[in-house]
Amino acid sequence: MSRTSTLKSPGRQRGITLFGLVFWAVVVSFLGYVLIRVLPTVNEYFTIQRAIKQIAAASPQTVAETRSAFDRQKEVEYSIASIGGKDLVITKENDRVVIAFAYNKEIDLFGPVFLLIKYEGRSK
Repeated sequence: MSRTSTLKSPGRQRGITLFGLVFWAVVVSFLGYVLIRVLPTVNEYFTIQRAIKQIAAASPQTVAETRSAFDRQKEVEYSIASIGGKDLVITKENDRVVIAFAYNKEIDLFGPVFLLIKYEGRSK
């Protein structure tokens, strides 16, 4: 095989171009940035959900007792900042206390661009 025959077939060369590398670096960086901004809000949601389940399992007798129990839990858990005891919807279903909550979390990404996440949950 001669040297000229291997140089004549540039269609067989494989790899990524500089433009492709920069494009994928920008996409992966942006997704990483969004993930870093969103993860604390997801952690807060799961912390609220866990606190609600604990309070409902204790079967509080009154609405005021339920709200104050959540406020006490909020003081202990540093990551709960979006809602308070007054934001809880407390009902009774089949002699069991059901605690529900819903809130919006707005995350500023850059300039006028925001990401809105709507969280909601309830005890079982």
